[in-house]
Amino acid sequence: MNNHVSSKPSTMKLKHTINPILLYFIHFLISLYTILTYIPFYFFSESRQEKSNQIKAKPVNSKPDSAYRSVNSLDGLASVLYPGCDTLDKVFTYAKNKFKNKRLLGTREVLNEEDEVQPNGKIFKKVILGQYNWLSYEDVFVRALNFGNGLQMLGQKPKTNIAIFCETRAEWMIAAQACFMYNFQLVTLYATLGGPAIVHGLNETEVTNIITSKELLQTKLKDIVSLVPRLRHIITVDGKPPTWSEFPKGVIVHTMAAVEALGAKASMENQPHSKPLPSDIAVIMYTSGSTGLPKGVMISHSNIIAGITGMAERIPELGEEDVYIGYLPLAHVLELSAELVCLSHGCRIGYSSPQTLADQSSKIKKGSKGDTSMLKPTLMAAVPEIMDRIYKNVMNKVNEMSSFQRNLFILAYNYKMEQISKGRNTPLCNSFVFRKVRSLLGGNIRLLLCGGAPLSATTQRFMNICFCCPVGQGYGLTESAGAGTITEVWDYNTGRVGAPLVCCEIKLKNWEEGGYFNTDKPHPRGEIVIGGQNVTMGYYKNEAKTKADFFEDENGQRWLCTGDIGEFDPDGCLKIIDRKKDLVKLQAGEYVSLGKVEAALKNLPLVDNICAYANSYHSYVIGFVVPNQKELTELARKKGLKGTWEELCNSCEMENEVLKVLSEAAISASLEKFEIPVKIRLSPEPWTPETGLVTDAFKLKRKELKTHYQADIERMYGRK
Repeated sequence: MNNHVSSKPSTMKLKHTINPILLYFIHFLISLYTILTYIPFYFFSESRQEKSNQIKAKPVNSKPDSAYRSVNSLDGLASVLYPGCDTLDKVFTYAKNKFKNKRLLGTREVLNEEDEVQPNGKIFKKVILGQYNWLSYEDVFVRALNFGNGLQMLGQKPKTNIAIFCETRAEWMIAAQACFMYNFQLVTLYATLGGPAIVHGLNETEVTNIITSKELLQTKLKDIVSLVPRLRHIITVDGKPPTWSEFPKGVIVHTMAAVEALGAKASMENQPHSKPLPSDIAVIMYTSGSTGLPKGVMISHSNIIAGITGMAERIPELGEEDVYIGYLPLAHVLELSAELVCLSHGCRIGYSSPQTLADQSSKIKKGSKGDTSMLKPTLMAAVPEIMDRIYKNVMNKVNEMSSFQRNLFILAYNYKMEQISKGRNTPLCNSFVFRKVRSLLGGNIRLLLCGGAPLSATTQRFMNICFCCPVGQGYGLTESAGAGTITEVWDYNTGRVGAPLVCCEIKLKNWEEGGYFNTDKPHPRGEIVIGGQNVTMGYYKNEAKTKADFFEDENGQRWLCTGDIGEFDPDGCLKIIDRKKDLVKLQAGEYVSLGKVEAALKNLPLVDNICAYANSYHSYVIGFVVPNQKELTELARKKGLKGTWEELCNSCEMENEVLKVLSEAAISASLEKFEIPVKIRLSPEPWTPETGLVTDAFKLKRKELKTHYQADIERMYGRK
């Protein structure tokens, strides 16, 4: 591999247990096969390694603080997908005219729903789902037009706010397109936010109308409606809720179908509607609140269009043959951007959820098909947490195989890793060894898009090998309309997030306190600052925070100070190496990057999740660990410890045993002595967005975790 690869293949190989003489013979056969297959490869294909070594971005001048631009946008940054389509309603109209009767949004029919009693007495809801039913571009356009007109009839005015608080589904996208057409400012809130955060978002934006689902109305909104005094209309996307009496006087509940019918009737009278300008707000996107109450980011039509223009350029041959599976929260900029990219290029979008994604997902009844098996997507976005889970599940299955099967898998895995590092493919391994693993996501995935948090080198390489496709690792923020960088599909290097997209440029700003400078050798380092038309308008009703994080240069271009620390490789690709907020100064003056500690330990089979903690009043790092139930139970059995799950997690002996495993892994990962956790707390409960301890993208909410484990922090630091 070339010199900027972060992890050598040898450090990520799996260990086998094959007789040395037999292994020698197998290696001889593999070498023979490699030589035979290399000859046609050499003559008929350009090596991915050669492409990978190409320069991907360059600084625009010779100064240390110069911005880097993609080699495809050195003469000017891209800002529009199609000529004249400078607002989102124009982009959709263009796509509708081009792909009129093509299928656009798909939803699976629910055939049956039943309760299944688990061995521990808990009841899980299981579903049997049918085929995907599709709406064409024309269908979606007409429904959006009618829905927008219906909202207008209910008193929604242009350039005023309307909230959507709903799971990812076709109706979410229809409602969004309606708002883009009629210049309503769409306020997006995560479906997993807690009551106070929802109330904060709705009251700060002064919404009178909210779009939601029957379930969220019953489980979340019902209890807080009285705390949102301006609310007048609630629109449910999936039919009427069973009871009406509990809502305050003056609040009316409508179905989406009824609002569409109202709009269709009114459109007969040709009601004119206000068209947006490129500079108008399209979305006020509330962040997941990883550092306190969520902030509303104002994103204009031109911001989103510039962002999706940059993203689309990194997906080769994107078009009508592609099928995208949508299951991440549409209130997250990664999912919204990905779906808008697909919608503007004629792709189909089939909807799913984390609970119905695969055949083994929690809500799918045993023996029936999950969404990936039915849809067979070619494109999929994922956050690292989901990829880490897939990796651990597959590796657990590998460990349960017979000795012969396991060794065969490991040989194929290690062989393919070697070939990938040389820029080659392995069609036989793909067909015979990895086909079954690949079928977990439908079998047709050609590109996995990953964002939201850093992806470990081990997991990335695993996805490359087992799913036989590139992982487009990206970097972007809500504040940059999701756009920043994405790796090229032929760049299989790990630990990097790619070169700047064609819509933006990136510079590194010195951060003296952390010791990062853009003059550092061998590679420039510093705080990542993103500039371009994708950089958003700032925070809603928060001028002070806007001034702190954004600025405009002498040419009128907006820039965003991200708070993330980056490093540019010689080929112009960016690495995320630290985060300002994750850097803690210990009592003795050493700086610890909490994210670095977590990344080194998170992929251990024993660890489902981990949060490192430190402060300036103490000299060592501590940690909170969600252990893997199967691995921890097995470790307890080996050490002769017995008890319930809660008793094991609360056991001091078990904490010490896990700490030994963590310390060994930390030393192997070359962590400094002061970076290795000295004490830990095992958590019997997993951290999910519902618990409020992680965001929807499964990023740690450090403030909430600190509050939740305050008594344990005091215990571990020796205070009673």
